[in-house]
Amino acid sequence: MASNVIDSILFRDSFGTPAMRAIFDDRELIRKYVAVEIALAKAEAQCGVIPDEAAKEIAASCNADTLDFDLLRDETEIVGYPILPLVHQIAKQAKTYGGYVHWGATTQDIMDTAVVLQLRDAFELIDTDIKALRHILAGLAKRYRDTPMAGRTHLQQALPITFGYKAAIWLDMFDRHAERLAQARPRVLVGEFAGAAGTLASLGDKGLAVQQAMMKELDLGVPVSTWHVARDGFAEAVNLLAVITGSLGKIAYDVILLAANEFGELYEPFVKGRGASSTMPQKRNPISSELILACAKGVRQQAGLMLDAMVQDLERATGPWHAEWIAIPESFILAAGALNQAKFMLGGLVVDEQAMAKNLDLTKGLIVAEAVMMGLAPYIGRQDAHDIVYDACRVVNEKGGRLADVLNAMPSVSNRLEPSLIEHLTDPANYLGMAAEMVDRVLENSAK
Repeated sequence: MASNVIDSILFRDSFGTPAMRAIFDDRELIRKYVAVEIALAKAEAQCGVIPDEAAKEIAASCNADTLDFDLLRDETEIVGYPILPLVHQIAKQAKTYGGYVHWGATTQDIMDTAVVLQLRDAFELIDTDIKALRHILAGLAKRYRDTPMAGRTHLQQALPITFGYKAAIWLDMFDRHAERLAQARPRVLVGEFAGAAGTLASLGDKGLAVQQAMMKELDLGVPVSTWHVARDGFAEAVNLLAVITGSLGKIAYDVILLAANEFGELYEPFVKGRGASSTMPQKRNPISSELILACAKGVRQQAGLMLDAMVQDLERATGPWHAEWIAIPESFILAAGALNQAKFMLGGLVVDEQAMAKNLDLTKGLIVAEAVMMGLAPYIGRQDAHDIVYDACRVVNEKGGRLADVLNAMPSVSNRLEPSLIEHLTDPANYLGMAAEMVDRVLENSAK
């Protein structure tokens, strides 16, 4: 039985996905350890460091799936690392050539490079999810390009916007995340092979050639320098996930707020029983958004741990390296879970345009007081226009009524502006600024 949500039978598919868990599964990690050892043997044979026959036998015989995992676990607990216990077993698989397994390498070389292989696979899943999410958001931005709603600052109605404008802002964030991911790949997907203290001393003058040949076998970048204690690549990967899930959290928070009964503008897709309460039959809780927020908070914590783990001692770290083993798998699984929930939630998002219109009219024109002020300013100056409109707003707040009617009853306004113009200025649909054009610009940029 699992003791955490990532592996829990109950919660694992709420906080993660099967595909991402498979990448960070123990057996898959060990397969990657073996793949790195095989690539090392092949590279060393190419460079004349070990016999060709040895590399061929290692490649043909070493098999992660036939290992004694109980023995591997027991020895790992004793040694503190899994590579020496692994080498014990695969060296036996390689028979007479077993002595050439792990030639000139150090434990961290194998483990770091295996994690890079995991990150490469994980980045593919993240990239695919981001592409799918961008497609969904582009659809929302286009469909609701001209749908007016109240824009809110400090949780108060501020000025009219459109829901398409809001969705376009969400989309633009994920266009940037796609760019960030593409830029991070060449920096992060770099293998590690440097030997005990990082100098490749055990291979004499063949070290760099073996390193290059090994990375070619694995299709990874060749390190410019040893990164045993230079952990910026892994820290960047996890902190990128924190930025991505942070954006997801922002979207989820918007949906949670706008799904409140007092707003009623957005709803998560209806699935019978989803978000139900055990005591309140009327409830339709925004479950996906809540899970996204939880995942985002979890990744943010692990991102901090990765930054802490960058502070490592001398040429090989003590405890900070081990902290990465906690943070990296959990961050990727939680990020995948958040993206999966976001695709479901936004893909079936219910947008109540009538509720948006009703809420937009809630203040009886006060939301566009700025429009009236700017319309009156050319006649009497901005400050006087501000004071007049301010007084009119106070009347509406204290006595009720429509802002247009109050303004039209004021001689200082009616003597300068026609009633029809006041009606036009106090219609929120006529004060959307460049919202629609901004949507178009985001959609055009995203399509590139």
